[in-house]
Amino acid sequence: MKHVTIKDVARKLKCSVSTVSRAFNDKYDIRKETRDQILATAKEMGYSPNPIAKSLLKQCSNQIGVVVPEFINSFFPEVIIGIQEVFLKKGYQVLIMQSGESTNTELENIKTLEKNMVDGMIVSLSLETKNVDYFKNLINSGFPLVLFNRVSNELDTSKVVIDDYKWAFFATEHLIYQGFRNIFHFAGPGGLMFTQNRRNGFVDAHRKHKLPISENSIMEAGLLMSDGERVMEKLIAMHNIPDAIFAVNDPTAIGAMKALKKHGFKIPDDVALVGFTESKLAPLIDPPLTSVAQPTHEIGTTAARLLLDRIESKGIFVPQTVVLNGRLNVRESSMKLR
Repeated sequence: MKHVTIKDVARKLKCSVSTVSRAFNDKYDIRKETRDQILATAKEMGYSPNPIAKSLLKQCSNQIGVVVPEFINSFFPEVIIGIQEVFLKKGYQVLIMQSGESTNTELENIKTLEKNMVDGMIVSLSLETKNVDYFKNLINSGFPLVLFNRVSNELDTSKVVIDDYKWAFFATEHLIYQGFRNIFHFAGPGGLMFTQNRRNGFVDAHRKHKLPISENSIMEAGLLMSDGERVMEKLIAMHNIPDAIFAVNDPTAIGAMKALKKHGFKIPDDVALVGFTESKLAPLIDPPLTSVAQPTHEIGTTAARLLLDRIESKGIFVPQTVVLNGRLNVRESSMKLR
């Protein structure tokens, strides 16, 4: 079926295109009777405005882009629900893309969203992202951008993060209070800010309690279940088994648990475990995993409101970093049997 244009409506009513346009845009210089007749005819003909043309006219698309590293874990989908909640109420469409932890795919995602003329973006960086020059250029051009969870200190834009240091400290201290002394940390990739903050929390908890940290106490693992399993298998082969493990996230902790159980170790009798991120699996596995819960919905709504503020700002915009709180959910995996 042929798409009805503004010219078709004007032709049927034998009036000018500008008159029809003024009616659609509710201009003051057109009589109500004429406007009502034009709108009724347009509706009868099945006319609908061209969204691209409308966007160009308004210089906004009412679309927001979101780029996340993956959908495997529940963290990012839960954040997106919060983002959508805010923007849908404001009449925006949310375009969601994932980088698959690839910096090249991430860049393609960003460029695609730019071509779609989104009014702003909310991004969590991929594991591979080291060079942030493209993001710097976006920010310097005045493009609204908010980062969350995986952020870069090199980018002068608004950010939403959890207090990773504080909750890594508390998670480690929980293990210390349980009586564990030889505690290892399965760390995330070195390039991520939260990796460093969680590592620092682990180290400072040891310092507070005057506990030594050996050369092997901090093992760079990764963020996947297979990473935790791989590092744990290596430690088992070396006969270097800790009393407890604080992992950078739940998948890594669960991977370590899988390897330990495979080799006959009991949790928490032989090795205690604490994760981070409160995944859906944490309370369901055997034994249930102690984990730091993050306010995923609040992360999403906060990032969305920061982006709205940036889009709607008329004067000088000052970026801000919002640090949200967490919660340690203590379960059987870290409770030492008395």
